[in-house]
Amino acid sequence: MDEGQYYPRLVGPSRAAGGSTLLEIRGELDILAVSVLSDRLDDITGAQGVDLVLDVRAVTFIDCAGLSLLSRARQRTRQRGGRLRLSGATGDGSVARLLRMTGLTGSFDLVPDDEGAMDALAEATGPAGVTDGAGSAVA
Repeated sequence: MDEGQYYPRLVGPSRAAGGSTLLEIRGELDILAVSVLSDRLDDITGAQGVDLVLDVRAVTFIDCAGLSLLSRARQRTRQRGGRLRLSGATGDGSVARLLRMTGLTGSFDLVPDDEGAMDALAEATGPAGVTDGAGSAVA
């Protein structure tokens, strides 16, 4: 199966301003998705002092490869004096469940799931990033 067809909207809109980046991840966060996303996240987390929010509300499945990707992004960000936050990783979503099962909930900085918090962050960062014609960020 062609990854481009299987994951055309895996990474949703990306916005950046003032050092903050909001990146939405959609669909299945498994080994195939990691192969698509890892370079994109490495580019973002390679910068000094980046403030990255990963919105994982629309992740429908996550396995150990997806958890490893999130952990790597968290570590790379911290090593460079930055910050990684997860939105949508509380409640009953797939990412929240896996973080609870693995005991890693406290290892990540979690943004409240309510729409108001994400809307405020999105407004503060404004539109930007690398997007395709449909407005989806490209990995």
